[in-house]
Amino acid sequence: MNANKIVIINGHPDPQSYCKALSESYAEGARKSGASVELIDLSEIEFNPNLRYGYRQRTELEPDLLKAQELIRWADHLVFVYPMWWGTMPAVLKGFIDRIFLPGFAMRYRENSVLWDKLLKGKSAQLIVTSDTPRLYNALVYGSVGHRLMKNNILKFSGISPVRVTDISPIRNSTDGFRQKWLDKVKEMGMKQAR
Repeated sequence: MNANKIVIINGHPDPQSYCKALSESYAEGARKSGASVELIDLSEIEFNPNLRYGYRQRTELEPDLLKAQELIRWADHLVFVYPMWWGTMPAVLKGFIDRIFLPGFAMRYRENSVLWDKLLKGKSAQLIVTSDTPRLYNALVYGSVGHRLMKNNILKFSGISPVRVTDISPIRNSTDGFRQKWLDKVKEMGMKQAR
């Protein structure tokens, strides 16, 4: 996967989170390999995450969401960095997706059909997910439900493929050395995926 235009979405609501540090490490690595990188930090942008009327009534997008849509259109690779809470992404990231991955942007339903057109084809994605649940336990006991939701029901549904997942866990009680090791790995991942 060679990505020249990368958008990193930090889906953690805390501006001082480890996810923010991971986002910045990935960006640093990708830039070192010559990629153009843009960051969308959900702890900094302003929007209402509630898709109040579903698709029945259009809710105008806030300026930060319009800019996010432009960046996603521009990108050939998307990187989502977020914690896994209660088995899935934080509410702010789900609200962000609900508000911008709309019909006409991410997909288009076909008239008189149950099928749809995938409007974000030609893009790939990387999920970098932190968790307190050990990776193997999440896979075997919980079936990696949150990863499958993001990968299949959101990104692939919109045409984004391939989608790779990197689990960073367990975070709770992790050492500074563990966290630094992952910051270095994510930076290297950014360098490799930008080539």
